[in-house]
Amino acid sequence: MNSQNTLDYPNNNTIFMVWNFNTDRNYTDAFKRLCNLISNLNNSAATRFPNAKASVVLGIGYEAWHLLDLPQPLPKEFVSFQPITGNKHQAVATRGDLHLHIRSDAYSFCIDTASAITDVLTDVAECIDETHGFRYWDSRSILGFVDGTENPQGDERPFFGIIGGEDPDYQGGSYLFVQKYIHDIKAWKALPVNEQEKVIGRSKTDDIEMSDDIKPANSHSALANLGDSLKIVRDNMPFGTMGTNEMGTYFIAYASSFQTVTKMLTNMFIGSPEGNYDRILDFSTPKTGTLFFVPTFDMLDSFSE
Repeated sequence: MNSQNTLDYPNNNTIFMVWNFNTDRNYTDAFKRLCNLISNLNNSAATRFPNAKASVVLGIGYEAWHLLDLPQPLPKEFVSFQPITGNKHQAVATRGDLHLHIRSDAYSFCIDTASAITDVLTDVAECIDETHGFRYWDSRSILGFVDGTENPQGDERPFFGIIGGEDPDYQGGSYLFVQKYIHDIKAWKALPVNEQEKVIGRSKTDDIEMSDDIKPANSHSALANLGDSLKIVRDNMPFGTMGTNEMGTYFIAYASSFQTVTKMLTNMFIGSPEGNYDRILDFSTPKTGTLFFVPTFDMLDSFSE
């Protein structure tokens, strides 16, 4: 299937970039060069840095798919993400034409890759977000809890992260959904640890999930985890500056079905049952929300021609 590196495991450094095209510029030629560059960068990384887990993944937004006159019909679940609004919190929807997910144990690779991408896009598009993520201790979010414990492992990852035969024209691709959350660190730190654990539904030190009889129904693990049959491949990373109370989590999910992500967000923001929203949202506010599609390398090659 020649999929992009959507199933790679999290590493130490990440740069996330979101670009929007300037429609009065000749963005088509730049997009073709970008598709070729993405394949080149990944091939080069595999040769030059085989142990650094270095890669870059390109996702294409719904509006950009139409602007670029890419294949029709679209992937079966590829839509323009719409806000999900609960009684108190909202999963906002924001535009993004291109998403670049750059990661490596070597930060230098991330910087040089971001630079090469910028050289191609800067004259025809605007970078509306560039977020530099980092590994925090043993894969913890900046809130202090391990992030991604429920991720599928091993042979499960392709099933949950990559489209299969149910959509043969796009087999090997992935749905990519991102949200950039800002945390109220001061308010979070004011909570005693045992109360924090009730918000998350897991112990803070050793990352053990609470039993169902004591886990609060509005805890994050109770609402965001949908069971063994509905999973996504997360690669969340912390980011931000502590001095300005602007610390956050860049939530990123690769999925074989976007319906899984929609159900998770509905549980979190509207509640299950309605009104029983995810308590973590009282401390974490999403500033973005965008769905992208990740083509295979073969598709990128066809786009570049």
